[in-house]
Amino acid sequence: MTHHPHLHIIAPGGGLSGDGSHWISCRPGFFLPVRVLSRLFRRLFMEGLADLHAAGRIAFHGDLTHLAEADAFAAMLAPLRRVDWIVYAKRPFGGPEAVLAYLARYTHRVAIANSRLVAMDRHGVTFSWKDYRARSAGKAWRKTMTLTPHEFIRRFLLHVLPDGFHRIRHYGLLASSRRADTIARIRQIIAAPIPAATTVDREAEISAEQSDPVDEQRPPCPCCGGRMILVERFAPGTAPRTILAVRIDTS
Repeated sequence: MTHHPHLHIIAPGGGLSGDGSHWISCRPGFFLPVRVLSRLFRRLFMEGLADLHAAGRIAFHGDLTHLAEADAFAAMLAPLRRVDWIVYAKRPFGGPEAVLAYLARYTHRVAIANSRLVAMDRHGVTFSWKDYRARSAGKAWRKTMTLTPHEFIRRFLLHVLPDGFHRIRHYGLLASSRRADTIARIRQIIAAPIPAATTVDREAEISAEQSDPVDEQRPPCPCCGGRMILVERFAPGTAPRTILAVRIDTS
């Protein structure tokens, strides 16, 4: 639950030709030149740091206060430009299916699941965590940690997205309003089978649209614009009779 900003990116190993007539695939067993990618990442990262410093958007405290000076900060960065940066780019151990399965669970969860909470009181919050370094050393790796309530809340809020920030973004083949047509065209070109779930889901969606004549009478949600469903009306000061399982979509 510590501060660890990062991105998960899924990129296709190829793309459509300019005229959309055929699929251009990357070479078998090759995605990107690691040495070139490493140097490019180093340059862009260092340039980004320098720009942030010049704009005054990096704060320094304690023993690092002197780095607020441009010369001191440049001197600190200089040796980092001369060493090799290594971008880890290898085939996933479990294959692409394992990566997609992991991300499918990862993208819609919060900082910590309720199942990991062991105990809590006014003195602190105890939760379980996995020490993968101990696991690789053959030691006990399922451990518990106790934080003060304030520290637990602080770490939890580090994982709350800023207002207006989208957790999931789509680009390229998945970005446009013609995404469904584009994916169907790609499947046709590479002779990929159409997932049964996709067909079933679409048929269910069409059936729901056709069997709901009052859809236009529903008020739109002020956040997403979708049509809201009236579940129950109850008087002020009274509790609803219907108990719903609330699902929070953090995407």
